[in-house]
Amino acid sequence: MTGTTAGRADTATHRLPAWRAPAATRSNAVPAGAWWLWALGLATAASRTTNPLLLGLLVGVAGYVVAARRTDAPWARSYGMFIRIGLFVIAVRLLFSVFLGSPIPGTHTLFTLPEVPLPDWAKGVRIGGRVTAEQMLFALYDGAKLAALLICVGAANSLANPARLLKSLPGALYEAGVAVVVAMTFAPNMVADVLRLRTARRLRGRPTGGVRAVLQIGLPVLEGALERSVAVAASMDARGYGRTARVPAAVRHTTNVLTLGGLLGVCAGTYGLLAAEGAGYGVPLLVAGLLAAMAGLRLGGARSVRTRYRPDRWGVRAWLIAGSGAAVAAAMIRAGTADPAALHPGVVPLTAPVLPLWPAAAVLLGLLPAVVAPVPPSPTGFQEQV
Repeated sequence: MTGTTAGRADTATHRLPAWRAPAATRSNAVPAGAWWLWALGLATAASRTTNPLLLGLLVGVAGYVVAARRTDAPWARSYGMFIRIGLFVIAVRLLFSVFLGSPIPGTHTLFTLPEVPLPDWAKGVRIGGRVTAEQMLFALYDGAKLAALLICVGAANSLANPARLLKSLPGALYEAGVAVVVAMTFAPNMVADVLRLRTARRLRGRPTGGVRAVLQIGLPVLEGALERSVAVAASMDARGYGRTARVPAAVRHTTNVLTLGGLLGVCAGTYGLLAAEGAGYGVPLLVAGLLAAMAGLRLGGARSVRTRYRPDRWGVRAWLIAGSGAAVAAAMIRAGTADPAALHPGVVPLTAPVLPLWPAAAVLLGLLPAVVAPVPPSPTGFQEQV
């Protein structure tokens, strides 16, 4: 009996990991496009509200997923930088409101600055003057919305491998994609070099602050960046980067017409959706523009002579990750039409923001990647368990 019980317990123990996310490998890694679609969904939701409680919940969801599923790659360490950029945006927005004023009326005066007299042609613009609590709260809400949007984009930059994202681009955009990937990876690699050199100087007992230390660290950092640039150029040349196939003139002209016409259709359709009078033609024009642009990109890819090594496959987990972000965006858009007052709390008169329940519950759908995405390896080599 004891052996049978132990066998059953051992079987249950082996079955338990089936309910958990698997360990990340090269074969089951989440495509970079899925991470970007998830993050853009959260960013779209952030752009639809100024409620600080919902914005804080969106930032918390993005931060939790990043903490649970990011790797030790250089680009994965950029999330903290985006948080600092977001805080800087809020501070700048508050300073602009203090020194340049705001059209928001208010009765609760915080302090009064000396006002600079301006000529008659500058009516409506003021520098200094009375600063009210209402205008500061409005500026805080406005800055928090932009900060949350930037932080959501930073989550995608920390989770998605830029090189894997390059595989998903159409052939017509391959050259532009290479430039974007190099630009996105240059800054994180430079930050990693700075941290490594500062740690080395600290271990040797040398100072890491001051002008002299910055100058001594800057030269090796620039040297390493130059060496990486030469290595990237050599590898691109060895792989035949820049070769193009011969395409008939008729195909080139058709590609240009479809791509340019499709982009114009997308712009006109988007304007129709945003404008109240263009609701009738906005959706058909947007769909037609997207189809034409996709056809143009498809034809334009015929000029690119390249192959894909181990292309990313969109499995069930990738679709769940991308769909969770889209669900959050759709729920927030629906909430904006059903109850706009809950998503945009007023500041005149001063009232405390209220957390709407079902939009907040919809935001929690963004936590799905922390459950279904493969678990990255820990720095010690052991697999994390979630």
